[in-house]
Amino acid sequence: MTRRVSDLLELVELEEKVGGWWHRFITRHSEERHPDAGVRLEQVQHLLGIWFRALGGDSALEIAGADATSMNVRRNLLQRMAGTHRRFQLAWRDDNALRLPPVIDIFPDTDLNLNRNLYLWLAALAAMEEPGDSDPWFRHNQRLTLAALERYPGLWNRYQELVRAHLQQRPHPQKLPVDERQQELAIREALIEPGSLETLPAASRPPAPVPLWLHPNPPAPTVMPAVEPPADPEANRSRSRELEEVPRKQTEQADQPESDRGLITVRMENIFSWGEHVHVDRGTDDEEDETRAEEVARDLDKISVTRQGKAAKTRLKFDLDLPSESEDDLVLDDGLLLPEWHWKQRRLIPDHCRVVELIAADAEPIPLPERLKKTATRLRSQFQALAPARTWYKARPDGTEVDLDAYLRYRTDRASGCNVPADNLYREMRAGARDLACLLLADLSLSTDTWISDHARVLDVIQDSLYLFAESLAATGDQFGIYGFSSRKRDPIRMHLIKHFDERYSGRVRGRIATLKPGYYTRLGAGIRYATEVLKVQGAGRRLLLILTDGKPNDLDQYEGRYGIEDTRHAVQAARNLGFHPFCVTIDPKGNDYLPHLFGSTGYVVIHDPTELPAELPLLYARLTAHQ
Repeated sequence: MTRRVSDLLELVELEEKVGGWWHRFITRHSEERHPDAGVRLEQVQHLLGIWFRALGGDSALEIAGADATSMNVRRNLLQRMAGTHRRFQLAWRDDNALRLPPVIDIFPDTDLNLNRNLYLWLAALAAMEEPGDSDPWFRHNQRLTLAALERYPGLWNRYQELVRAHLQQRPHPQKLPVDERQQELAIREALIEPGSLETLPAASRPPAPVPLWLHPNPPAPTVMPAVEPPADPEANRSRSRELEEVPRKQTEQADQPESDRGLITVRMENIFSWGEHVHVDRGTDDEEDETRAEEVARDLDKISVTRQGKAAKTRLKFDLDLPSESEDDLVLDDGLLLPEWHWKQRRLIPDHCRVVELIAADAEPIPLPERLKKTATRLRSQFQALAPARTWYKARPDGTEVDLDAYLRYRTDRASGCNVPADNLYREMRAGARDLACLLLADLSLSTDTWISDHARVLDVIQDSLYLFAESLAATGDQFGIYGFSSRKRDPIRMHLIKHFDERYSGRVRGRIATLKPGYYTRLGAGIRYATEVLKVQGAGRRLLLILTDGKPNDLDQYEGRYGIEDTRHAVQAARNLGFHPFCVTIDPKGNDYLPHLFGSTGYVVIHDPTELPAELPLLYARLTAHQ
C-alpha cells in the first residue's frame, strides 16, 4: 500500500513537471515578444516626463504604468491553446496620469531602438490630446498623429520606422474573414497615411490592437463615495501595506453578501479566473498570508469593492477615528473659512474649507534631546555667521555716545546763521536684523507614522528637523513661525500651532514639538492658504513659506488625485502673487513626478534619504536666504 502511494506521488510530480514544460513551451512559441530587446518604463520614465511636457503635454499628469486590458480579438490556434493574446497593454491618459505599458518588447531590433522610440512616440501622441475630445478611436488617433507630425516634423522618420516594423507584425489581411479584412486594410492605410480615412468598417470582432495608437476604450475606475471610518477600535490596529508598481485597476461596487445563508456550492468548472466575483463574506476571515493578497490584487482585471463595518486582516488603507476631546489639543478659535480651487469648473469656491488652529496646551518645557546637541551646536555656530554684525545707528535723538558727524553739522549750520534744532546728535550700537520672516509648515498626515528604519518613523525625523531648524534660526535672530497640519475632509482642517512669530523659542516650543502625533490626510492647498494669511501680517520685506511633506496632496473626498494637485498649485501661485516665496522640501521618492507642476523646477527639493532631513533642512534654509 505504501509503495502504491509512493508511485502515485511520483506520477503526480512527473505530471506536474511535464505540464510545466508544456506550458512554458507553448507560451513561448505563441507569444510575440522579444524580452532581450525590451525597454522597461522605469528606465525611461524621467525622460518621458520631460519629453511629454516639452511637447506641450499637461504638466499636471504623471507618467505611470498601464494595466493590461482584455480584448476579444481573433487568435490563431497556438494562441488559443496557450491562452494568450487576451490581454494587451496599451497607452492612454486620464485626469491624473499618462499611462504607458510597463514594458515594451514587441520589436526585436535593438539597433533602431524601436521599443524605446515607441515610448517617445506614445508620449508625443498623448501630448496632442485635448480634454473632452469625443472623436471615435479610429479618427481620433489619426488626428493626433497628424497633429504631432505637423507640429514636430522631426518625428516623421521615427514614426515611419515604427509603422514599417509594426505592419510586419499585424495579421495578414488575406487570412481574415471579409469583414475583418476590410477593417485591417483600413487600419493599415490609416497608419501609412494618417487622416486618409474617416470611419473604420464594421466587423464581427474588434481589430488587432494598434500599439502605435492610444487605447480604444481605456478603463474608467468606479468612483466610490467616501465613508466614515468604522467605530470598531480593532480596525485601527489593522496592518497597512502599500503595493509597489501595481497598475491602475478597474473597480466595481458590489453588494455586501449575507453571511448567514449557509452552505454555498460552486461548480469548479465555472471558476475561470480571479476576475470572477464570488459573493463570499470575507470581512473577518481574510487571508493570513499578506503576499497571497498581494498576488490576487496584481492578477485581477477588475476589483470588486463593498462596504461593511468589520475590519479585514489585510488592508490597503488605514481607517481613522478622531481622538476624544480630553486627549486632543486645545482649540484656539472657531476656525477660518478659506476658498478652494475647483479645477474642472475653473473657479474658486468661497468659504469651502474651515481651518481650526490648535495648540498643545499641556506640553511641558523640555531640553533639547541629547542625541541632537552636538549637531545643534555645530549648526548654531554656522548660523551665527549669518546674523548681521552689530552696527552704529547714527543721528539718534538719544544714545550711548555723541554722534560727532551730526554734532559738527549742527555747529556748522549754527555758525552760518541757520537756526537748526539741537536734536538727533547721538548714536548707539545695535545688533543688525535681516528683513526676513519664515513660516515652516509641516505635514502631520497619517503617512508620517510610517517606519523608515528599525528605530525611527517619518514623524520622528520631522520632529528632529523642527528641533534643529528652530535652534538654527534662533541663532540668527530671524523671525520665524512653525505650524503643523493635517485634514479630514474640508471641515475641519487642523492647524497645530508650534511656535508663533511673536513667541521666543524656548523649552515650551520644544515640548510642543515632542507632543506631535500623526494626524489624518494632507489637504495641502488649505494649509498653504492659511500659512499665507499668517505671513500677511508679518512686516518683513521678504517672506518665505517652507513646506515640509512626505507625499502628494490627498484627502478622503474628491481631493484625491488631480483635484488636490490643482488646488495646491493654485494656492502656491496665489502666495507668489503676494510676493511670498513658497518652497517645498519632501522625502517622497516620487516627488519629481508632480512637484515641478506645483512649485516649478526650482521651487522644491527631494531628500532621498529621510534620515538626512534634520541636518539638511537648516542648511537648505541658509542657502535660500543667503542674500538677505
